[in-house]
Amino acid sequence: MYLKKVAGPRAVTLADGSVLSRADLPPRNTRRWVASRKAVLVKAVAAGLIPRAEVLETYGLSEEEFALWSDAVKNHGEVALKVTALQRYRQLKVE
Repeated sequence: MYLKKVAGPRAVTLADGSVLSRADLPPRNTRRWVASRKAVLVKAVAAGLIPRAEVLETYGLSEEEFALWSDAVKNHGEVALKVTALQRYRQLKVE
């Protein structure tokens, strides 16, 4: 078996005791961002599995887009990453 050399850890243990590895990250060619894929990336960056800059470059995301995902998880939990929930939480913020 061949392991690609990567900077940083190959796997991290999250606060809930689960293990997140680079194999759990979405494919590089992902175009459809469902809540679960967004959550995995946010968790990976927060746990130090992959640097934020690498996520932005690899997946073609903007700083603003990833910051919105991170803020949504921090303020409202992973359920806020769903598109319908995201619209609801944005409305709450404006009022």
